[in-house]
Amino acid sequence: MSGNQRMGNLAVDNHVKYILSVEKRKDDFESVVMEHLRLNGVYWGLTTLDLLGKLDTVDADEVVTWIMKCQHESGGFGGNIGHDPHILYTISAVQVLALFNKLHVLDIEKVASYISALQNEDGSFSGDIWGEVDTRFSYIAICCLSILRRLDSINVEKAVNYIVSCKNVDGGFGCTPGGESHAGQTITGALHHIDKDLLGWWLCERQVKNGGLNGRPEKLPDVCYSWWVLSSLIMIDRVHWIDKQKLGNFILDCQDTENGGISDRPDDAVDVYHTFFGVAGLSLLEFPGVKAIDPAYALPVDVVNRIFFGR
Repeated sequence: MSGNQRMGNLAVDNHVKYILSVEKRKDDFESVVMEHLRLNGVYWGLTTLDLLGKLDTVDADEVVTWIMKCQHESGGFGGNIGHDPHILYTISAVQVLALFNKLHVLDIEKVASYISALQNEDGSFSGDIWGEVDTRFSYIAICCLSILRRLDSINVEKAVNYIVSCKNVDGGFGCTPGGESHAGQTITGALHHIDKDLLGWWLCERQVKNGGLNGRPEKLPDVCYSWWVLSSLIMIDRVHWIDKQKLGNFILDCQDTENGGISDRPDDAVDVYHTFFGVAGLSLLEFPGVKAIDPAYALPVDVVNRIFFGR
């Protein structure tokens, strides 16, 4: 943030109340819609609370007990108790356990073997046993195994080469080789494979007039891309190419300042998904009062430091 310009205010207390109400609700519309991916919702909500310095408002033991009930005998986690396992829910389980410093409750070998079994011959990853392939699953597998210190259980070189094969002439990355470039697909640890200027330019072109970011050309802006685009720009050192001030104010304009929560665009209905990505985006913009988030692991920096550096 430069000069005398400043952003608006973040309604922290109301967002905390909103998240706590979502975590407790069981039978309203949002809860029913979220039922199959409740574990993701718990990750979005609790990580937001931690970024706002309010993780102590929830009962850690209760959450951990519930998470472990979502684990399948294969080692993977389902989106709710009794649901089929998927890599999307497995990463959320690992991330929430990391938030609470409870990774020791996991049988790490079992989780690692579940993820490694999802790697295909070409290096790609399926999301579950049914076999849908997406570069997002590659990112999740690498992220999850990195947190568990078990990257040795997959073929990392093949995984990286597969992601590189999804790179397009515009500098972006698609879900599969030849797929349209998409902002959510740009993250990987093998940054030397990337043309940072070309990718940075593609990512910066995601910013529209009102300051928000979209995921693909000609699409409407959405708060969630405040995370996907910004985190990628930070990792390739091109975040100074966008107007951070306008983006911050776009996120703040998407708040429900009375009842809490953040929506995809101003005046739309709020949900916990966009609340997390909005607050995470503000964290990447170094908004006052919001803890720093790691752009690669999507966890608070202090949690990542505790995992990898024991501090």
